[in-house]
Amino acid sequence: MFSFFKKKPPAETPVAPAPTPPVAPPAAPAPVAEPAPARSVFSPSSWFGGKPAAEEATTAPVEAPAVVVPAPAPVASPAPAPAPAPIPAPVPTPVAAPAPVPVPPPAPVPAPKPAVVEAAAPPERKGWFDKLKTGLRKTGTGIQAVFVNAQIDDALYEELESALLMADTGVRATEYLLDDLKGRVKRQMATDAAQVKVLLAEAIADLLRPLEKPLVIGQYTPTVIMVAGVNGAGKTTSIGKLTKHLATEGASVLLAAADTFRAAAREQLLVWADRNTVEIVSNEGGDPSAVSFDAVHAGKARGKDVVLVDTAGRLPTQLHLMDELRKIKRVVTKADATAPHEVLLVIDGNTGQNALAQVKAFDETLGLTGLIVTKLDGTAKGGVLCAIARERPIPVYFIGVGEKLEDLETFDAREFAQALLG
Repeated sequence: MFSFFKKKPPAETPVAPAPTPPVAPPAAPAPVAEPAPARSVFSPSSWFGGKPAAEEATTAPVEAPAVVVPAPAPVASPAPAPAPAPIPAPVPTPVAAPAPVPVPPPAPVPAPKPAVVEAAAPPERKGWFDKLKTGLRKTGTGIQAVFVNAQIDDALYEELESALLMADTGVRATEYLLDDLKGRVKRQMATDAAQVKVLLAEAIADLLRPLEKPLVIGQYTPTVIMVAGVNGAGKTTSIGKLTKHLATEGASVLLAAADTFRAAAREQLLVWADRNTVEIVSNEGGDPSAVSFDAVHAGKARGKDVVLVDTAGRLPTQLHLMDELRKIKRVVTKADATAPHEVLLVIDGNTGQNALAQVKAFDETLGLTGLIVTKLDGTAKGGVLCAIARERPIPVYFIGVGEKLEDLETFDAREFAQALLG
């Protein structure tokens, strides 16, 4: 690129007067996109130590071809104005990035409480609840009527007290329930009778809670269950229903017809054994203690899960007959040192407060471990369970509300209270 800027040697001829400098061709318009550099006011030859552009113009021969340089016009021409300095591009003002907003972690979702969210009852249990609600209608109607168009005042509590006593709840249990209910109403700030009714159901359920206990089968082989009760309480029928309940749960059952005192008791138990397709040990006219002893040994030999001993009905006031029950228990213990494992009393719900007296008498004689309450569907005295819970809290294993095999079911305090108050 530099060959365009070499100097020629000076001419041998004398220097002639400088002719009029040629008019420089009009300068090409500067490109718009790129302005001329600031140093374009000098000839490019001065970059290599030569003379200024003005001197070269005077000494150069005429016939020398003009060198077309895309440079500014010679000095003789009016000097072009210096090119404007390039306007620097505006430096963008740095904008500080916004500080990141901390995102709080999602709040943990609390697990649902079992007290609020409850599993749906199985269909068979719901069917039983409907039966229980129908069976307790006679008992619950008088209590429910107190809350119809009622105000929360002393009159409400007085009427409720009368209704509970009429349901054979008993004096002690009634006083306890009323005191508990008033405390719940105050704490919950109840404003209408419907809320008080719900709170009463909760109070009854809490009172009956100690009576909840499952019947354990399998800890002993066989599990010997001795069943007692007064005549007419439904003892033998309850044994048949209990046999059905145990067989449904997969337990093998052996019956012992030790009720040789009552006429046709043995035949009645044979019918229940046939209905449930279970074996039975009986001896017509034999000693009740001997039949019980043989049944326990047979249960061991045959590998049965349960041996149910049906004893003769006894009134708690007949002391010599109550002694007979003590003898049966002693003989069963001789057949199995750990037996009887359960001693159950069958009570008739129709007897009301008299049922509480039976529980106390049989418990003192035999040491009861559980109760079976029958015929609750035919009585208005189902409140006796509250009296038992308050004065002699022996577990209630089963309650019955009908004559069919499936009309005997395990006791649930909350279920009972809800069925009672509708």
